Amino acid sequence: MTLRNLIASGQKATVATVARRLGVSPQAASEMVGRLRSESLVEQGDSRELALSTSGRTMADAIFRRHALVEWLLTDVVGMGWAESDREAQRLQSAISENVESRLEEFLGHPEICPHGNPIDAASAKRRPPGVPLSTLASGDHATIYRITEEAEEDAGLLSYLEARGLRPGAEIVVQASSESLDAITLTGPRGAATLGLRPASLILVLPGKADAALFHRLPAG
Repeated sequence: MTLRNLIASGQKATVATVARRLGVSPQAASEMVGRLRSESLVEQGDSRELALSTSGRTMADAIFRRHALVEWLLTDVVGMGWAESDREAQRLQSAISENVESRLEEFLGHPEICPHGNPIDAASAKRRPPGVPLSTLASGDHATIYRITEEAEEDAGLLSYLEARGLRPGAEIVVQASSESLDAITLTGPRGAATLGLRPASLILVLPGKADAALFHRLPAG
């Protein structure tokens, strides 16, 4: 999942970046990558950059799909917050059988994205527009929150702040100010003003103007 998230966030995936993301030593990360390579799940090129093999991507997508389905259930049905539901989904995703996964997907209306807007698999990603980082917008720009990227999902504090300010996929925003010298961007959204550092803002993707509502999954009524 870590390697999938790095690649999905557009970052260069190496043993070093995997080690930093997991908070382990480079040696430990190298051993983990070695095991994945021995199982033909990960490939490493001459530049030492890592990539998921076809079978590795299929496996990673399957794990992420179960995680996303559990998150939809916990957030929109049970009523848990984003950060809490992410932690619980980590615990529950491996316990879901294929039968339960299929029933859950049908119950949730066959979502193509997770609650944070990230594509549930490679096929879904190809059908969706890329979006642009929130950090690139200028004062006065209007946009729609599109994706809280996989890297942003790993920051529980950021998730909680975005949720509290109503900055979820589909939310319309207006940028009030953006300053590199102050390392901050201020915007207005559904719940008033919000301020983010430019680094966290770079992990949030938006679509200019008012986006097509069909891009944002909502659970079936009833």
